[in-house]
Amino acid sequence: MEEEDEDGSVESLLRWASQIGISDASTTTHHSLSLGSSLSVSHFPHSGGRGLGAVRDLRMGELILRVPKSALMTTDSVMQDTNLSQALNRHPSLSSTQILNVCLLYEVGKVKASRWYPYLVHLPKSYDILAMFGEFEKTALQVDEAIWVTEKAVLKAKSEWKQAHALMEDLKFKPQLLTFKAWVWASATISSRTLHIPWDSAGCLCPVGDLFNYDAPGKEPSDIGDLEDLLSSSSIHDGSLSNEDNTTVADAEQLDSQSQRLTDGGFEDDANAYCFYARANYNKGDQVLLCYGTYTNLELLEHYGFILQENPNDKVFIPLEPAVYSSTSWSRESLYIHYNGKPSFALLAALRLWATPQIKRRSVAHFVYSGSKISADNEIFIMKWLSKTCHGVLKNSPTSIEDDTLLLNAMDNSQDFCTFLEVTKLMSFRDEVDTFLEVHNMKDKCSDSNIVLSRKTRWSMNK
Repeated sequence: MEEEDEDGSVESLLRWASQIGISDASTTTHHSLSLGSSLSVSHFPHSGGRGLGAVRDLRMGELILRVPKSALMTTDSVMQDTNLSQALNRHPSLSSTQILNVCLLYEVGKVKASRWYPYLVHLPKSYDILAMFGEFEKTALQVDEAIWVTEKAVLKAKSEWKQAHALMEDLKFKPQLLTFKAWVWASATISSRTLHIPWDSAGCLCPVGDLFNYDAPGKEPSDIGDLEDLLSSSSIHDGSLSNEDNTTVADAEQLDSQSQRLTDGGFEDDANAYCFYARANYNKGDQVLLCYGTYTNLELLEHYGFILQENPNDKVFIPLEPAVYSSTSWSRESLYIHYNGKPSFALLAALRLWATPQIKRRSVAHFVYSGSKISADNEIFIMKWLSKTCHGVLKNSPTSIEDDTLLLNAMDNSQDFCTFLEVTKLMSFRDEVDTFLEVHNMKDKCSDSNIVLSRKTRWSMNK
């Protein structure tokens, strides 16, 4: 999802794009903010910021953008530079993604001498991926899994930077491009903007093609029912959940566990270009979206730097008894709560077995794995246990959803930072605000009515 660019104009980017053949199928003529006769760059304040809108009505499956191979930034295309190519040969142990990171920074270092300069100056100056989260932002996530994923992302980025440092020194990078800050920026650019290509696992940077904002895949099929509905529903007693419905759920979750990547385009050899197609019917003026794949909100934050208010593919992992894991062959990744509050098929099956006396599990396992309930008592027990566990997780969180909503509203509606501090003075989460002030050395400046937040502080608040 896009920030507004600070240097140059979108028009200059599109003029350059038109000159190198980026357009739709019908024409390569450039008009202002339009790309041919299908798309234009527009601002969608409530749907990702800068994105691509339909210039006319578009039909699902219609070709809407074509980016020639010569416009793509790939390791191969950048390595046409002899100096870079020779240096890479002297450092053969780096991964394909690390190499593309170095290639990006190498081109940035060329400034206007880079043939991608009109594209590079429009890249965001900062990202919100987890690898860029500081200690305060990490702690503010509150959820153990999210904190652990953040720590892992930061450590991975630092490790890859150290491994690539010798190559960057060999290439005589400018001091500012040798820093971890520059590396994690390049890593975020690669993580959030690259598209799949068959000849390089690192992918490619695709000018203009990376302006599409994200559209999540459709909802997972599920007929298990909400936790509280199951507690009160007569279906617990009459065994009305059909095996066929649960098999469908199991199949869908198996596909999900295989992390199948869904796309709305790809590189086509016949066209020698990256081609994008409308994933739905769009009316003139609608934002045209792209599905990057099936992701939870935590995964979107980790790799792309944003979350969705409504994500049908989101999931929550709750603490389970060790015996739950040992009672089933399902993987831990499949034991979760759906976005809509329903337990996954695997979690429900695992809990049904766990709640059954061990001596009887073997005899009922085939019922459980086919999606059938064992008994009304078994079903009521596990639903009560799930409800109690979920309430416990929420109760143990440092702040409630009501607290979080109040904090966000205060941030959004306060005209300046001093007003924000005044509004939050008596709120229950004031300790978190005080910690923020300490982290950014602002504790002694609160009385200054003319306080101006640094860019770093504003980014931290956004995170």
